[in-house]
Amino acid sequence: MPDGQIGYTRSGAFMRNSEGTVVTPSGYPIQPEIQIPADTSTITVASDGIVTVQTPGNVDAQEVGQISLADFVNRQGLQPNGESMFTETPASGAPIIANPFAEGMGRVVQGSLESSNVNVVQELVDMIETQRAYEVSSKTITSVDEMMRFIAQNI
Repeated sequence: MPDGQIGYTRSGAFMRNSEGTVVTPSGYPIQPEIQIPADTSTITVASDGIVTVQTPGNVDAQEVGQISLADFVNRQGLQPNGESMFTETPASGAPIIANPFAEGMGRVVQGSLESSNVNVVQELVDMIETQRAYEVSSKTITSVDEMMRFIAQNI
């Protein structure tokens, strides 16, 4: 990050900057840095994080780097810094950095972005059902209160 601190992101929308360095959507270089040659025709990221490029005149793909993953003992302890960036805190613990598939880490999927695990339609239906149940309960309490008041006044 600009202040020299290491940032962590869940955003996988990496791109190549004008110097050929792979960067986050905010323009921060990933670590370890990966340089993509200017004349690259194809970039491939394997599920184990190895980045290879195909350049004109070469039959075989050339390995240019490997994407590492980081995990934390307490992910909720990370400090959000905006732009999908997080920094380590004492609450999060030290990062566990490893290559994909190593030490229980996940895998890398090229061309895919993490999607939400929430079904928006189902959550909206659940919210409406909860609101209706609250309204029914509220009306029941009001009705019972009116009946008790009527009984108290007429006895």
